[in-house]
Parts: sequence; C-alpha cells; structure tokens
Amino acid sequence: MRAQGSGAVVMMSSAGGQLSFAGFSAYSATKFALEGYTEALADEVAPFWIRVLVVEPGAFRTGLFGPGAAYFSTETPAYAETAGATRRMVENSDGTQPGDPAKAAAAIRAALEADRTPLRLPLGGAAVDAVLGHLDEVRADVIDWEKIARANTFD
Repeated sequence: MRAQGSGAVVMMSSAGGQLSFAGFSAYSATKFALEGYTEALADEVAPFWIRVLVVEPGAFRTGLFGPGAAYFSTETPAYAETAGATRRMVENSDGTQPGDPAKAAAAIRAALEADRTPLRLPLGGAAVDAVLGHLDEVRADVIDWEKIARANTFD
C-alpha cells in the first residue's frame, strides 16, 4: 500500500470500543485497545494516502450470539442484576438483532469511497445513540472537572 500510494485498512471494532457496560468488560477491553492502535496507525500511514477506518457496529445478525460463538462462564448470583442482565440479552437475542450485515457492508464501502473517510463509523441506530450519549457524558465530566483537571502543573 505504501508503494502504490493508496489503500485502506478496515478494523472491525464495536460500539463497545467507545463505551462499555456490565457483562462486556473483557470484550470491550479488546475493542478499546484496537481503537487506540488504529488511531495511531491512521497517523502513521496518512502520508502514504492509506485510509484507515474503525467500524463500530451495534447488534447485527452475524452469529456472534449464536450457538458455539458466545461462551458463558458460570453465573455469579451477586451480578444477576448487572452482568446477568447482559448475559440474558445475549442468550435471547440471536437472530433478532436489528442490524443487517449487507447494509453494514454497503455503509463501510461508502465510507471508504468518500472524499474524507471517517476514522470511526458507528453502525446501527443503537450504536450511534450509545456513542453520542457516551461522548456527551465524557464531555460533561471534563467540563465539570476542568478547573481541577487543569490545575496540576508546577507553580
């Protein structure tokens, strides 16, 4: 790609690469790492006209929650209301996820063919809502704590 002065790298992340919730800590940790790696990669290959895209889908009918794909450890009753709720969502949603993989593929292709490929592309209404909500929460926290956060330099 460097030699030809063009190309594209598509990283499959998840909305869980921007935010996480009970029951998805290990999954999201891998996606957070992938997103950090990809941010740096995008800067590294930009001079070679290589596009880099992180795809952040929500729930799509891909088999991720299907038999043999999702592993469930022994449930701990203390987490029944937190991680347990997520577990039940995964156990009961295979085949009913709202996302259409064919439409996701078309959206990815459109992003790669755009004049400016975005670094991140959340896919699906729930993913877009979750990412925007998370960004609003992060912004509010930073603004609320900005004075204290900035006041950490030597006098």
